[in-house]
Amino acid sequence: MPKLIKERRLQDDPWKVVTLGEHDTPRSVRLPVGPLLVPVAVWRARKEDLIAREYEHGDPLGVWLAPSEGPETIAEDLDDFTVVAIHFPKFADGRGYSTARLLRERFGYRGELRAFGDVGRDQIFYLSRVGFDSFLLGEGRNGAEALGAFDEIPETYQADALQRQPLFLRRSA
Repeated sequence: MPKLIKERRLQDDPWKVVTLGEHDTPRSVRLPVGPLLVPVAVWRARKEDLIAREYEHGDPLGVWLAPSEGPETIAEDLDDFTVVAIHFPKFADGRGYSTARLLRERFGYRGELRAFGDVGRDQIFYLSRVGFDSFLLGEGRNGAEALGAFDEIPETYQADALQRQPLFLRRSA
């Protein structure tokens, strides 16, 4: 089972990430039973069906953004999602950091914000600083070891997405 870090502990992940296969379209892709993370294209094509499914079966709904999709893509629909996930296809692709910060600060998203894809220990502390609160680790990553990332830097100078005061203001108060 994939390694999900949420609330600073390892947890089972009941969410199923829906992807479009070579012959799938957003309207035709099969939607499995249970909590779903759907790509934006599927959300746009099947919005009414997905909302009805959530209410009829009680399965929570989430959406995932590709690196090329900004938060404005889903801004009007944020209240419909239990989880917003941002895909990191490569370790070196940092666009998701900006997307997360914008979702938290500009668009006021307060639900679960998940990083997934090629995510590892080296990124977790910095991802949490821009507003991510859950992390689905990449293939072959050690979840227990990754938990140590939260405590590697005890004091930070800059303010983060969840803590508004920078260190120099915290010290003088």
